[in-house]
Amino acid sequence: MQIKLGYDLVYQCPQPTPMILTLHVHYTRASDLVYPDHLRTDPPVPVTMYRDGFGNWCSRLVAPAGLFHLYTDALINDRGVQEPVVPGAQQHPVEQLPEETLVYLLGSRYCETDLLSETAWALFGKTAPGWPRVQAICDFVHNHITFGYQYARPTKTAWQAYNERQGVCRDYAHLAIAFCRCLNIPARYCTSYLGDIGVPAVDAPMDFAGSMEVFLGGQWYTFDPRNNQPRIGRVLIARGRDAADVALTTTYGLHELKSFKVWTDEVPKPALH
Repeated sequence: MQIKLGYDLVYQCPQPTPMILTLHVHYTRASDLVYPDHLRTDPPVPVTMYRDGFGNWCSRLVAPAGLFHLYTDALINDRGVQEPVVPGAQQHPVEQLPEETLVYLLGSRYCETDLLSETAWALFGKTAPGWPRVQAICDFVHNHITFGYQYARPTKTAWQAYNERQGVCRDYAHLAIAFCRCLNIPARYCTSYLGDIGVPAVDAPMDFAGSMEVFLGGQWYTFDPRNNQPRIGRVLIARGRDAADVALTTTYGLHELKSFKVWTDEVPKPALH
């Protein structure tokens, strides 16, 4: 199957403002792009790209004073199958984990393992380790937090989401990640395109989606505590310790987001005659 995806963002800046953007499809999906998600700006400005410490593609630019328009439109091939469910995937003892996964056991800006460790062991310490334990965490978080865009707050942490019991997809992910790390399971934050493919359409504006990847059985698997079901057509953008590492836009100066649109749509197959 093919998916048409992109975004259209408009900022108002009172003066020239440096920006770092983490909006490109992840390099692991580069070979799937039929036509790429080149960043376009209006007015045109010079853009440079680099890979950050987590391997994500980032763009640097200086937005001019006034209205500044960022947009892209891309087409990507996708297998069109649900994300895998592997109930037998085992949890690794910490001493056997690959070194590159160890950073994802540590507390981070939005995932306070020190505050949540006692709660995590009380809630999940008796669950079967490995995939069943991670799924138990996702089930709990999915039912514990009430979703609503009105509950979004850029400073909200996993500890606060646990206590307030309200949030958006990133809050679900942060809490589940923190619980996994408390239980010695490496977990990292992901931001992606995720449309309503294979599920009933949601009557709400499209947005980027926050989820997590967990290291079990020698590889990383996707878990989505917000939706809590395997999905079709998730297109990864960036990975990091938490949302602080994968901010869509980091702006060094005053600005106002005037417009925000995202789309992720399956391309209909031509009718056979």
